[in-house]
Amino acid sequence: QVRLVESGGGLVQPGGSLRLSCAVSGSFFEINVMGWYRQPPAKERELVANITRGGSPNYADSVKGRFTLSRDNTKNTVVTLQMNTLKPEDTAVYYCNARITTHYGRAENNYWGQGTQVTVSS
Repeated sequence: QVRLVESGGGLVQPGGSLRLSCAVSGSFFEINVMGWYRQPPAKERELVANITRGGSPNYADSVKGRFTLSRDNTKNTVVTLQMNTLKPEDTAVYYCNARITTHYGRAENNYWGQGTQVTVSS
């Protein structure tokens, strides 16, 4: 069974940095898209950044120039979100997301991690 395992997050002061990692475990055919969403308090879940298989990272305008999404190319099952110059408005629960084809020829499935809290506050 496919699982997304997240690590990182926590409390940081404005201007600080945090790193989030997400690893896919289990049996599958291929990962099509992988990235991070976030849900601020009392708001809808929104895309932060993602990357397609063989593609370049795609970022929300609000994080461009501050966040960097990278993929472990030796495994292709791990992505890391480096978050710099954090702002209070970055406070949210961050969710890893992956669209994965579990078996050749079948439609892809959408998977979510359990979420990790990021709080930016002085």
